[in-house]
Amino acid sequence: MPSWNADQYLKFAAERTQPSRDLLARILVERPARVIDLGCGPGNSTAQLAERWPAADISGLDNSAAMIDLANRDYPERRGPDRRWILGDIAEWVAEAGEPFDVIFSNAALQWVPDHAGLYPALFRHVAPGGALAVQAPMNLDAPAQVLMRELASTPAWACLLPPDGVRGWYMHDVGFYYDLLAPMAVRLDIWETEYVHVMDSPAAIVEWYKGTGLRPYLDALPTDAERENFLADYTDRIAEAYPARPDGRVLFPFRRFFLVAYK
Repeated sequence: MPSWNADQYLKFAAERTQPSRDLLARILVERPARVIDLGCGPGNSTAQLAERWPAADISGLDNSAAMIDLANRDYPERRGPDRRWILGDIAEWVAEAGEPFDVIFSNAALQWVPDHAGLYPALFRHVAPGGALAVQAPMNLDAPAQVLMRELASTPAWACLLPPDGVRGWYMHDVGFYYDLLAPMAVRLDIWETEYVHVMDSPAAIVEWYKGTGLRPYLDALPTDAERENFLADYTDRIAEAYPARPDGRVLFPFRRFFLVAYK
């Protein structure tokens, strides 16, 4: 299980928050009574939900104690009977959830949960009539930065130090997969993709980005800090080749994301 560093994650808070804003803007549910943010992280997306629907009972759930602690620190006004932070696993929550929610929201979290063929319909079954399941997830497993970390991990120098069956990866399918799953269940299904082009100060900034997300399973699996630093150095060299600097010295970092809003 990756050990998330909330402060590392928030080094790119504006870039990570924008997709949740874009998803929230497309949800056509006016006055939901109950809302939950699955994989809420440090609470930045949950705060947006509360801003849009201030009268709603809104919860944020995440399996990282560090993220929940940061949410409690940065959003203390959200603690109370109608504002709660929950330390928990998404798959376990889906199996145990009780009363339905008017909005089930998840921003950049479900890619870590396996069995999407079972997960997405199960999530949708917990949506109340008139409500919506709203999801955003990375759709960039074929991007150079993702391919390079997998290739580096498979080299002889590093494969011997990593688990023989690999590290925890992302679970994502193509857009048609999610359409086929939910279209028979939904009265309306909106699906789209957006490629954000982030302007980074250097190739090293791309490495810093992934230190907060996709690199975590690799770094956690390595036995020593020295080996983690060496892995990052090797990865940085490869990133610098794949993402050349522009004339002004900055680097363009395209990042494709998948969005879905399914209405009950």
